[in-house]
Amino acid sequence: MGTALVKIKIMPTSPEVNREEIKKHAEEIIKKHQGNIGRTEEEPIAFGLVAVLITFSIPESQELEPIEEQLQKIHNVSSTQIIDMRRAFG
Repeated sequence: MGTALVKIKIMPTSPEVNREEIKKHAEEIIKKHQGNIGRTEEEPIAFGLVAVLITFSIPESQELEPIEEQLQKIHNVSSTQIIDMRRAFG
């Protein structure tokens, strides 16, 4: 099996939410499911709301649904969305 590169967008419930806490919990969840964090970014959305974008690698055999479900349960997260997924070569 190969490796998949995944980029996920995590939307906080409001602009006042501590995004660093969301990042910390999200990275713990991803690592628990055999993921390796590549990059963490922030994307301004509107009216002060900023999404957290996390890029990580994961074995292709690992399902993403459990990760996404756990990320949605993080306090002050309104939604999560996988915005990119591709097979890694090399």
